[in-house]
Amino acid sequence: MGNSKDSLSIGVFDSGIGGLTVVKKIREKIPGANVVYLGDTARVPYGTKSEETIKRFAWEDAAFLMEKGVDLIVVACNTASSVALSYLKKEFKKIPIFGVVEPGVKMAIKVSKNNNIGIIGTIATIKSHAHRKILEKHNITKIYEKACPLFVPLAEEGFTEGSIPQLVAEHYLGEIKNKVDTVILGCTHYPILINVIQKVVGNNVNLIDPASAVAEEIYVFLKKSHILPQNNRGALDLYLTDIPPHYHSLLNIFLGFTPDTIEKVDLKEISSC
Repeated sequence: MGNSKDSLSIGVFDSGIGGLTVVKKIREKIPGANVVYLGDTARVPYGTKSEETIKRFAWEDAAFLMEKGVDLIVVACNTASSVALSYLKKEFKKIPIFGVVEPGVKMAIKVSKNNNIGIIGTIATIKSHAHRKILEKHNITKIYEKACPLFVPLAEEGFTEGSIPQLVAEHYLGEIKNKVDTVILGCTHYPILINVIQKVVGNNVNLIDPASAVAEEIYVFLKKSHILPQNNRGALDLYLTDIPPHYHSLLNIFLGFTPDTIEKVDLKEISSC
């Protein structure tokens, strides 16, 4: 695929399959781009790992995409965006790297009417206070953070409706639902649970999916750089570090269809570089 005058390749990685929600938005906004996706399904979730481990995993993911000749990288994983984005930009200086944290925050600020903003995410994302730091730079101080670690396995297992996810959502969100008018879904898995989350926090609360904001940011960047691809439909190459037995249903949940080819890859060769 690589660099050429008539094609553009966007690399996207996440700790699991959740980042396909970002891929879906990118392909809707920039249909001519080729997309290379890496889901580190063998080591999901990143959100419970140490900062050192998250940075190492993120480096291996980015290095894999670089080997595939991508022109820019999207860190679809909120945890890696929160903990490792600056590190990756220093390590891979020759390629533009986009995260999902800042675009989501900007969208939240835009739609919030009272600047009471909540962030839900993995333990590592919330612990990093990445969203809070950006919000505070915009003089927003009524910020409510909540880690929701069980949302990831619920989404991965397809528990998107019913009493189980609702009880979990009520447990996590009960304390913030009456304090905010906007909630940032700080994990790529969470949009899959958006109906349950909306039901618990109430229809008057805005739910922000950063995937749309990231896709828009990349579109603007490519247009300004005069490298926006003009062909009708780019290819999608999908790589997973482990292929779950129920991957067909997972791909349909997160992407909306099952790609023709899925390749299992081992990142051990990358880590030894």
